[in-house]
Amino acid sequence: MDTAAPTGRLQRLLAAVRLFDRRHPYVWDVTATLFWVAAALTDYASSGWRRVAQNLDVSDTQLIVLSLGFTVPLLWRRRHPMAVLAVTAPFALLNSWSGAVLQAHLVQLVPVFGLALHRPLKQLIPAFLVVVLPIVPGALRYPLAAWDAAMGPAVWGFALTALLGIAVRSRRERLASLEERARRLEVERDQQAQLAAAAERTRIAREMHDIIGHNLSVITGLADGGRYAAGKSPERAAQALDAIGTTSRQALGELRRLLDVLRHDDTGRPAERTPQPGLPDLDRLIDGVRAAGLPVRKRVEGQSTLPPGRQLTVFRVVQEALTNTLKHAGPDTTSEISIAHGDRGAVTVTITDTGKDTPPRPPSDGRGIPGMRERTALYGGTLEAAPRPHPERGWRVRLHLPEESPQ
Repeated sequence: MDTAAPTGRLQRLLAAVRLFDRRHPYVWDVTATLFWVAAALTDYASSGWRRVAQNLDVSDTQLIVLSLGFTVPLLWRRRHPMAVLAVTAPFALLNSWSGAVLQAHLVQLVPVFGLALHRPLKQLIPAFLVVVLPIVPGALRYPLAAWDAAMGPAVWGFALTALLGIAVRSRRERLASLEERARRLEVERDQQAQLAAAAERTRIAREMHDIIGHNLSVITGLADGGRYAAGKSPERAAQALDAIGTTSRQALGELRRLLDVLRHDDTGRPAERTPQPGLPDLDRLIDGVRAAGLPVRKRVEGQSTLPPGRQLTVFRVVQEALTNTLKHAGPDTTSEISIAHGDRGAVTVTITDTGKDTPPRPPSDGRGIPGMRERTALYGGTLEAAPRPHPERGWRVRLHLPEESPQ
């Protein structure tokens, strides 16, 4: 038998009742109070109280007053439970002293439950005294069955009611703590998602800057050179146009691969993935820069043991440094790239140029050098980008990636 559906309906019903009670608290208070008033008066009318009474000569007026005195104050039991107990205490004393021993005095346990559920637990001590002490005079006056008729039910009823209230309170507090924890986890999850999205946007912006900035700088240099050569050497102008076409296609290819990774394809077809550029692609990069009019020399020391991630960092740093030289160094500038490989992925790359604008260079868009530093920081490396020391002219970019830590 599947009990999930009935349990779910019961939970929804209880939730609806609690919601109605929060919106209309007096409805439930009045209903509960009328119920206990009716129960007390029924006990009086049916003479059920005579079965446990110590004195059967109690007047009807006194019995009605006691029944109403125990039950009517319950209307304020949730807002002022301790005050309700204090108000019913004189009636409990009269009930015990007269020997009527109305069972209506047990409704004092209702505000006791409220105390255990909502108020500081230390309030249960005075509540116990307020409930039990009024019974003592009656127990002394009618000692024969005082414990069985009044004292025993009061003590045991108080203890069980208090324990029940504490148990319900503990369960509610645990549920509240679980809900709060779930809420915090949800907030943390959203924050982590936002941080991840921000980091991804930064990475994409850096890649787009490296791809577009470099290739547009090369295309600009080729276009300027082709314009100057158009009148004197049509062949050189045609070569410049061919180089512009080649560079443009390379840039479009890189952008297409980057955008394919980001694109959401509803058909479920995976995006085309190709390796990121690395050290083998440096020659192609340098050829494009040379075609744009910047002479570049490359010198390599040692054998490369760089993993793909470090190769990409070296490639992007060299690309950014050469792009800045093309954009800012001016005519008749040369550049040199020195790569020194070490053990376990260590590498030092130095890119220098002989530009005539030292210092300062025109301000960049804010992504070039910071982007190089971010890539370098991923591997615990250092990056220096500054004018070359006097009397030399130009700029120097120095990248150092330390050895990989052993796993």
